[in-house]
Amino acid sequence: MAVAQSTVPEDPTDRGALRAAGQEIRDLMAQAAGAGARLVQFPEGAITYPGKHVMAAGPDGRLIPADWSRAAWDVLREEAESIAALAGRLGLWTVFGSIHPLTPPNRPHNSLYVVTDRGRLVARYDKRFLSHTEVSFLYSPGQEPLVVEVDGIRFGFALCIEANFPEVFAEYERLDVDCVLLSVMVDDAPRARVAQAYGTLYNYWLGYSVPAQFSGTAPAGIVAPGGRWLARCPADGRPALAVADLDLDSEDEDIGAATRYVRPWRRSARAGLYAERLPIGDPRSGSRTTF
Repeated sequence: MAVAQSTVPEDPTDRGALRAAGQEIRDLMAQAAGAGARLVQFPEGAITYPGKHVMAAGPDGRLIPADWSRAAWDVLREEAESIAALAGRLGLWTVFGSIHPLTPPNRPHNSLYVVTDRGRLVARYDKRFLSHTEVSFLYSPGQEPLVVEVDGIRFGFALCIEANFPEVFAEYERLDVDCVLLSVMVDDAPRARVAQAYGTLYNYWLGYSVPAQFSGTAPAGIVAPGGRWLARCPADGRPALAVADLDLDSEDEDIGAATRYVRPWRRSARAGLYAERLPIGDPRSGSRTTF
């Protein structure tokens, strides 16, 4: 698997910037395929993540509902279709962020598109937990998790602020995913530490994709079950890839322990393991005021 940090433009009306972002995505896709990756992950809003002051600023500077008719929807669609076509030519599963238009007057979703190695769009994850600004002025929330299987590995998907909602990642553990792809558009070192923590807590792999322009704070990378960073991009503000193998039968000591022992044990602990061992009725257990 490859995880990319690419340059994310913030103005969906800037046709040139959208096309440049699409070309950069395709360049990184070719590099990922050349490195032997079967799947490549891109940031939230990889084609564009609209800045709130670009799309939702009123004449006096206060935020108002975004006027989505201003977005260059034709270019966004063309770039997405070009990315999908290249995925088919390269034989590369590709996950990338963009805005997904709905029927007016509904606001768009903030989404991750999932394209197969044959170039077919097979799924879309819509961001469920939105920021106050996003839900007030910009987007419609999504409704459900998404799990996609690639070469026997089950992937879940999450976007940016959802890192702050542990229930999203606990749900994916219950859905038996092997890896969660978390794509963000944020300049925030703690967000990367939270992502790493989910690898420790839930013992699955985690792809963390961040815009190249924010990589100086926390670059993109891949977390192993147990919480170790397997690979990270350079923290230099430039587009790059982190590449690592996701091996369900890994012989790495920490990964093997996490997937074969720790994860099953924690599941059993959550499933009532302790119920029959509770010392019900023992006064020495019930009293909290004696030594």
